[in-house]
Amino acid sequence: MATNGQVPAAKRALAVLRLLAGSAGPLPASAIARELELPRSSTYHLLTAMAEDGFVAYVPEERRWGLGVAAFEIGSAYLRHGPLERLARPLLRRLVDRAGEIAQLGVLHGAETLYLLKEQPPRHATLVTDVGVRMPAQLTASGRSMLAHLPAAQVRALFPGPAAFVDRTGRGPASPRELRRVLAEDARRGWSAEDGQVTEGFASIAACSFDHTGHPAAAITVTFHRDRRPEDTWPELAAAVRAAAAGLTARLGGRPPAER
Repeated sequence: MATNGQVPAAKRALAVLRLLAGSAGPLPASAIARELELPRSSTYHLLTAMAEDGFVAYVPEERRWGLGVAAFEIGSAYLRHGPLERLARPLLRRLVDRAGEIAQLGVLHGAETLYLLKEQPPRHATLVTDVGVRMPAQLTASGRSMLAHLPAAQVRALFPGPAAFVDRTGRGPASPRELRRVLAEDARRGWSAEDGQVTEGFASIAACSFDHTGHPAAAITVTFHRDRRPEDTWPELAAAVRAAAAGLTARLGGRPPAER
């Protein structure tokens, strides 16, 4: 059993890993101490102990500390275990039972939406947005639900001008200004929708899930035949999607941006 002294040390070590993981590169020990509000002497002792186990590595030429091989191995194991899909699958299945429509899990991959998981009712039509497929993020409801919660500068970097806006059906935002307007509305409403912008005759509703920093982690989407659901019924469906997305946020130990 861990003693009271060991628990704060473990928390400090985890804080170092999170700080280095979120940094663009290795950091000086002084910067780590300052960011985490730790005494410099304690920081050096902590970094030395973590380096002995391979979780951090010292770059002598730069006098900086970065993530070590052990941290990389843990990250690789995380990907092998597929925790995001495992955590989301039961939520998607319940959403399919409740809505009677196809439910999907997507993440942002640059300026695209990458679909990781799909659940659907029996004898349902196959969609173009299958597992492993990437689609232009500004056209998909899932992509826009995540873009709506990114910093404006990051969205500008992903979509710097009209050339970045891929078109599929002649619908959807085609310029940075149009995209900003759509994302502002989606952020205010709390969910995103696309109508025939990916596939003619189909519409989708999506809501974002967040990680522990309040950053978009993934999106849950429901897709349906446009003629089966009048637009005035969409808010009710959106409530079910938002509940599933909130459930995934909770499972990830995350929190919405307003709680940051």
